[in-house]
Amino acid sequence: MLECKRITKAFGEFKALDDVSVTVPEGKIFGLLGPNGAGKTTLIRIINRITIPTAGEVILNGKHMDDEDVRAIGYLPEERGLFKKMKVGEQSLYLARLKGMSAAAATSELKKWFIRFGIQSWWDKKVEELSKGMAQKVQFITTVLHKPQLLILDEPFSGFDPVNAQIIRDEILRLRDEGTTIILSTHNMESVEELCDNIALINKARLVVTGGTDAIRREYGSNQVEVLYRSGEALPQGTAYAIFSDEERKADRRAVLDVAPGCSSRDVLGELIAAADIVSYRELIPRMNDIFIKLVTGK
Repeated sequence: MLECKRITKAFGEFKALDDVSVTVPEGKIFGLLGPNGAGKTTLIRIINRITIPTAGEVILNGKHMDDEDVRAIGYLPEERGLFKKMKVGEQSLYLARLKGMSAAAATSELKKWFIRFGIQSWWDKKVEELSKGMAQKVQFITTVLHKPQLLILDEPFSGFDPVNAQIIRDEILRLRDEGTTIILSTHNMESVEELCDNIALINKARLVVTGGTDAIRREYGSNQVEVLYRSGEALPQGTAYAIFSDEERKADRRAVLDVAPGCSSRDVLGELIAAADIVSYRELIPRMNDIFIKLVTGK
């Protein structure tokens, strides 16, 4: 749906983005990752046409993006901002009208969303009466109200308690299932694993890695497996595996094994079953948090 081709953004001698290309598939959740100052927000601002690139182009639905295409985008920035003295309903309606909705359509959709989030009683409250989390709920609603084709969420779970964070996660997944394409910028790697189909990692203005989340996790794996087993003694060395670690626990032992090149889980289990009472066996795939740290720090 969205292509950013060889995007460079320079501020004088400083490059915030340096020849970055990403492709966001339609109807998927795309994770935009990177440490603070990597260039993520600059790329988001370019997609939203808040600023223009020094070089490169943004393609939306197969054509060069222009100002009119911004109506098809919903953007929730990391920096929150509502007019504190306005009433919640009045402000929500105002923001919906800015996206081209009629007053009648906006009012109807807002009431549906307010009921869904259980905040009907907030309509006539002033924004300054709301907690940070309550205000963020309102901003999320006004971001998705006009049913954008492309939804850009920058740290959408910031400030939410676990219950409300789960409500937002459920809504993000529902919107994806209904066909919305979503760019999710976050430092929460658990959310990336749970929600994102594809990711791009930017570090120091350059694209480090991009692709499917599962494929990237497997690519950076080390072909190790974890085995829990019952035995008073450690596992013997095998031909299909080498013991990386083996430790005794309260009710069992836990071993991490390096699988020998060319050997399958069937080969490993064949040797293990003959040696011990196996409780569980699973492939160890690195978490996105570990991959993030490795790619950013080199450690």
